[in-house]
Amino acid sequence: MRTYAEPPATFVRGEGTVLYDADGKAYLDFITGLAVVSLGHAHPAVADAVAEQARTLSHVSNLYGNTLAPEVARTIDRLINGGTGQAGGQVFFANSGAEANECALKLARRWAVGGRHVVISTDNSFHGRTLATLTATGQPEKQAPFLPLPEGFVHVPYDDVAALDKALDPETVAGVILEPIQGEGGVVVPSSDYLGAVRGLCTERNALLILDEIQTGLGRTGHWFAFQAQGLEPDVVTMAKALGNGMPVGACWARAEVAAAFGPGDHGSTFGGQPLALAAAKATLAVMEAEDVCGRARRAGARLAEGLARLPGVVSVRGAGLLLAAQLAVPVAKEASASALERGLLVNAVRPDAVRVAPPLLVSDDEVDEALAILGVVLGELAGAAAAAGE
Repeated sequence: MRTYAEPPATFVRGEGTVLYDADGKAYLDFITGLAVVSLGHAHPAVADAVAEQARTLSHVSNLYGNTLAPEVARTIDRLINGGTGQAGGQVFFANSGAEANECALKLARRWAVGGRHVVISTDNSFHGRTLATLTATGQPEKQAPFLPLPEGFVHVPYDDVAALDKALDPETVAGVILEPIQGEGGVVVPSSDYLGAVRGLCTERNALLILDEIQTGLGRTGHWFAFQAQGLEPDVVTMAKALGNGMPVGACWARAEVAAAFGPGDHGSTFGGQPLALAAAKATLAVMEAEDVCGRARRAGARLAEGLARLPGVVSVRGAGLLLAAQLAVPVAKEASASALERGLLVNAVRPDAVRVAPPLLVSDDEVDEALAILGVVLGELAGAAAAAGE
């Protein structure tokens, strides 16, 4: 079905940060499947784990147990606490970020008492494409073709504590879902005191704080999860994308007392938590810890951010770690992304005037410098054209 535009390139092979098309042309991948392939393409540890599991046991359904699900869940629980100890939560495994968020939304309604069911989210957010997660997504243009949407969702401006305070009615609201950094909204970083204030309001009004870490989680921002930079204690955390380094797997973590609101039959997934996907997740998490991806993201992210800030036509750089956006003086991000692709670099026009970069967490300094050189040429040409046109 034509749910995507005609692809500008078709890839047949990848290795680390490099993709190859059918003609053998090499490309630096600085978007990694939208922050999915965080260890790079065809990482041998993940590939070997998936191949071995496929030869051993791929699926049994959740009517039965498998040995991988508890092990991966314990690792996630530990990383929620910064990798230093047990956080005391429980995990539901799904196939995607949308499904992880769907679990969180259902859990909030199941947990709430007294008929509370409303979930507050923020403008310009992105939480998925199912009807419920699309309704939570704060982008009316994406919602318009599918009206009427489910009721029970309220949107407030991002990074606006007063607006949330006004909307957070303790008689009706079950939870608040937001991204610690808005990814699809343009790599928008909130004020330093915003997330803490949201935590305080949720605690005061007895509403769940649900953090959507699907794009920001698992080392991308220089911490295992972006909320850890603020020292927060969320009630629910969702993740996917990087969890399987390309294998479809998502997870919804919740504090044990919140997770206890679910009973048998309240939620489920045919493929969620299957051995094949969790073999990839187990291997991915092991490599992430062994390679100190959080530290690497901080170091490479600083190099990349400094380089981006010096490029022609870039007025600012925002983000954290290796999730960055270059804010452009003129709205030529789409043209810049297309021109970069022609020169062998994948980046993303996340807004008309902003280019997003999210390379593998194992990216080398030389690859960062090569990507910056390509973008420098591209943005220099566009800036020159804009100047000539008097823009």
